Amino acid sequence: MIESGNRIPSVGIKLVTVAGVEDTTSDAALGQGTVVLFSVPGAFTPTCHVNHLPGFVANAAKMRASGVDRIVCAATNDHHVMKAWAEATNALDDIVFLADGNTALAQALGLDKDMSGTGLGRRFARAAMIIRDGIVDAVFVEDAPGVTASGAPAILMALEAAA
Repeated sequence: MIESGNRIPSVGIKLVTVAGVEDTTSDAALGQGTVVLFSVPGAFTPTCHVNHLPGFVANAAKMRASGVDRIVCAATNDHHVMKAWAEATNALDDIVFLADGNTALAQALGLDKDMSGTGLGRRFARAAMIIRDGIVDAVFVEDAPGVTASGAPAILMALEAAA
């Protein structure tokens, strides 16, 4: 699993932004400035949709005030699903969505999780990280169901503590 001090790997991904969908690489999307990346098992899934994403939308201004240049939500859904989720939640003004449909980034980060038992296949583990100029500053991975360590309040506290 990726750790503090590691560089973000370079794999092909799709970004969903206000401007549309863009093919790029993970290091290009996450490698400049201060980035908060949070990963969810799936768009529109109950915990991700109700508990994880909304906290980042609600705290986006506070994170930016703490020096964050970009907030990115990653999931192993395709870019069509990620775009629909971004639009349905009105989050595109605050969050960039990263589609990792083939789990290439999840695997490269060591944050992939086999959720075949629930019919979801391989997915991102629920996690978050603070990245500064392409180098991981801190990683927060949930060790139980729910959103605590990787939620917006915990990341905001970590950002404020580092300031």
